[in-house]
Amino acid sequence: MAMEPLEFDRRYGEMQRVMNAHLGWAVDAGEGEEASDAVQAYIRHTRHRQPWLLAVAERQLREYARNPPGRLRLRLGEYYRIPDVGLPETEIQDWLLRLADAVRRGAESDAAPRPCSPRTHWEWHARFPELGQLLGGWFSQDMPDEFADHMAALDDYLGSTDPDLVARLCGELHEVLALRLAEEDYAHVVTELGMEVDPPAPYTAAAWLTLVAERVAGPSPREGRSSADRG
Repeated sequence: MAMEPLEFDRRYGEMQRVMNAHLGWAVDAGEGEEASDAVQAYIRHTRHRQPWLLAVAERQLREYARNPPGRLRLRLGEYYRIPDVGLPETEIQDWLLRLADAVRRGAESDAAPRPCSPRTHWEWHARFPELGQLLGGWFSQDMPDEFADHMAALDDYLGSTDPDLVARLCGELHEVLALRLAEEDYAHVVTELGMEVDPPAPYTAAAWLTLVAERVAGPSPREGRSSADRG
């Protein structure tokens, strides 16, 4: 029997976010006092956005390490299955306890981590979720078959997405542009966030994001149609 969502979140919800931060990341069983880039990314993002969740993550990691699921919970399926992080099962418990120690140090530090550009795939998506939704959902490799051009795809997003989410996208676009990264770094960013087609010629990735930000800040296609109807 699957665990109810509320109970799962109470036991494992924040621990799962720590695990997700490590997906695709090479885990070193010998990590000591210096936290890995993956857990640093989790601490940095959470400390700035929802700092109280660090205490939740530390407790869940420690409880899971000290009380792994027994035979009954395994049989019922009422437990969290740790993803494959490249470690033998015999080393998982110590690794979880080291993660809990790192998260606790991050929570107890006098100063919050210095703001900087995301360092991992997880951190990019955690910081810019709606931009990832746009790029991954409307600018996949199938975009040329579904839309006449990039602007048609963008207008489809704007015309079908809740205005609150569009407003969130607008903020994320200005935030990612405010990072003032090098051009090659912006090309990496749009790929990290799910874009599988090149920006339209002659735009670079940064110039295209600027164009998108301007379009998103203007009247949506939905609003344009409403105005025309009223006329």
